[in-house]
Amino acid sequence: MVSVNDYLLLFRGVGTSELTTTESLLYHLATIQAATNNFSHQNKLGEGGFGAVFQGRLPNGQEIAVKKLSKSSGQGVGEFKNEVALVAKLQHRNLVRLLGFCLEGEEKLLVYEFVPNKSLDYFLFDPDKRRQLDWSRRYKIISGIARGMLYLHEDSRFRIIHRDLKPSNILLDSDMNPKISDFGMARIFGADQTRAKTNHIVGTFGYLSPEYAMRGQISAKSDVYSFGVLTLEIICGKKNSCFFQSDGGENLASYAWKHWRAGTPLEVLDPFISNAYSIDEVVRCLHIGLLGVQEDPADRPTMASIVLMLTSHSVKLSQPRQPAFFLQRSTERRLKEPESDESTSRSMPWSTNEMSVTEVYPR
Repeated sequence: MVSVNDYLLLFRGVGTSELTTTESLLYHLATIQAATNNFSHQNKLGEGGFGAVFQGRLPNGQEIAVKKLSKSSGQGVGEFKNEVALVAKLQHRNLVRLLGFCLEGEEKLLVYEFVPNKSLDYFLFDPDKRRQLDWSRRYKIISGIARGMLYLHEDSRFRIIHRDLKPSNILLDSDMNPKISDFGMARIFGADQTRAKTNHIVGTFGYLSPEYAMRGQISAKSDVYSFGVLTLEIICGKKNSCFFQSDGGENLASYAWKHWRAGTPLEVLDPFISNAYSIDEVVRCLHIGLLGVQEDPADRPTMASIVLMLTSHSVKLSQPRQPAFFLQRSTERRLKEPESDESTSRSMPWSTNEMSVTEVYPR
């Protein structure tokens, strides 16, 4: 059993002001239990590899979402510390807001603002609900995600690499504005740092850039690759993974590239989108998505360039080259062959079938 004080000591590594901020975010377990009706099934919003999420209401009437980490979750002390210390300082309309956390007994709870429309994948990959995502909403979602990622990469206090950008980590508010969530795997870079290398590959199948999945090279361009895949999914209304056995391609990038080269870019557009769309916007977003999934990181634009491309149609885009079609098969082979970390000599357990791959920390 770990006490609150024991956990608070972990946050001293991020500085005195950060520790003070962290202490101010503490919630009592009794408060969270009352807010969620003791984590009742009726209040459950969903469940992932980390545990369950519950809706709640605080005494002041504020609605909250409580992420209750399961004891078997790969998200341990390190990721919990990372998320609390990091997200508490991030303020942007396209990032989900962390209200606080609770650590009593064996419970690890994260308290977020309640975002009513669940996650992007809840709509995007459902045959009925995806009809609610007309093109104007999809374009707004793509633009909002881009602005949120630009804030993480360049405009926040730190340079932050998210490392797990995907539809289930994009929450939608009452106006369908996107909010990037789940920062347990985020990597903080120094002010002058542009890249890093690791033996711990974290993220989700289909969204990992080639250089990161194969060589452990991390940079802002790793997130740009994930953004490119995500953009293609929003345009097509298809999961990247569904192309493994259909549509004559290994992944979504190959499908989009085939139509781009053939001069039929609108063929990839989700058929559930009505005729009320801008051809120029669709083609431009497809162009941006293909630039994002370039094999060479140097060929991918920065998030600053992407935001400019989305807001100013006078900006000329470079021509994309053939994307990295090999990624799915090669990544699968690598993730099934764990490497030991040089500093800890701990083998990595890998996750498949689009589950997040997480680092293991001592409990």
